[in-house]
Amino acid sequence: MKEMYLTLRSVVLWMIATPVFFCSIGFLIVLALIVGAPRTDKCVRFFSRVLIHALGVHYRVVYPPDFDRTRTYIFVSNHVNIFDPFVIYAATNSFSCGMELETHFKIPMYGWFMKIYGNVPVAEEKSTANVRKVFRLTKETLNRGINLMVLPEGTRTLTGKVGEFSDGIFVMAQKFKHPIVPVSLVGSFQMKRKGDWMLRPSRITVHVHEAIEMDQVRREDVPALRDRVREIVAGPVHADLFAHPADPPPSQQYALTEGPPAEVPPAEDEA
Repeated sequence: MKEMYLTLRSVVLWMIATPVFFCSIGFLIVLALIVGAPRTDKCVRFFSRVLIHALGVHYRVVYPPDFDRTRTYIFVSNHVNIFDPFVIYAATNSFSCGMELETHFKIPMYGWFMKIYGNVPVAEEKSTANVRKVFRLTKETLNRGINLMVLPEGTRTLTGKVGEFSDGIFVMAQKFKHPIVPVSLVGSFQMKRKGDWMLRPSRITVHVHEAIEMDQVRREDVPALRDRVREIVAGPVHADLFAHPADPPPSQQYALTEGPPAEVPPAEDEA
C-alpha cells in the first residue's frame, strides 16, 4: 500500500514539476535576453524555490551567524541528484553560475539556459587547452562578482555518502584567492536518488558553512584544503544518514558504515 501511494504521489509531482520547470526555463531565457542574466537573479531564485516546493519538499537554509551575503564565493557542495543546482541557488545570496559538463549544454532549453546564464562548461577530455579554458572562464566569472556553484565529486552519489573531491576547483580557488563556502545538502538523497524516478517525502536542509579564506593557502596546501572541505560538507550529511537511514536503503554493497560526525551550524533561516 505504501509503495502504491509513493508511486501515485511521484507521478502527480512529476506532472506538476515538469511543466513548472520548462515554462520557467523558457520565461527566464526570454527575460535574460531582454534585461541581461544578472538582473534576473531574484526571478531565478524564486523559480528555484517554486520548483523545490513543486517536488513536494520542505526546504530550509542554515547559515553561520557571520555569513557575509555581499561577498563573492565559491560554493562547494555534495552531489545528490539532478535538482542540486536549484537547491543550492535558492540558498545563495546573489547571482550565481555553475560548472557543468560541456555535453549538458547540448540539452534543448536547459543547455540554452546554462549558456545564456554564463555557466562554465567543463570538457570531459582533460587536455591542456580545455583546462586553461576552464581556468580562464572561472576567473572571469569570479572577477565579475558572480558566485560559482561547484559539485567536485563529479557524479551523483549512489549511497547518500559524500564521495571524494577532485582537486580542480581548489587549485583555482587558491590561485584566484576567492573564499570557498562548503555547502551540505541534507535530505536530498531521501527525496530523489540516481537511478530512481521516485520522489519521496523529504525535508531538505541546506547547511551553508563558514567561508574558508584563501589568502594564506599555498599551492602545496591544496590537498589538505580539499580534504578539509569534504569533511565539513560530509559532516551533517553523514550524521543525518546515520540517524535517518534512507528508505528504501541502498544495496548492501553501498551500505552506510560511518557513524555520526561533526556538528551543524546553529543559526538558521527559512527559505
